[in-house]
Amino acid sequence: MNQRALIATAAASLLSTLMVATPAAAADKEKCFGIAKAGQNDCANLSGSHSCAGQSKLSDDKGEWKYVAKGTCKTLKGLSADEAKAAAKKA
Repeated sequence: MNQRALIATAAASLLSTLMVATPAAAADKEKCFGIAKAGQNDCANLSGSHSCAGQSKLSDDKGEWKYVAKGTCKTLKGLSADEAKAAAKKA
């Protein structure tokens, strides 16, 4: 087996392992809105003004979220996705 084929096989194996492990890790987490500090959000916000992690401009913005351990969002005074959407409609 040549070196390129060996590297390609190793990379494919690693990627497939990561893809299988990710859903299990995500199952232990939930999105918690309104707790992310400026620049520390995990992904796109509710309004759609950005689509990447680390782009929040305000701390504790109800449209921004972070992943937290499942069941801990309320103790952090955060909102679920439905609660955040309802709050956005009121504003």
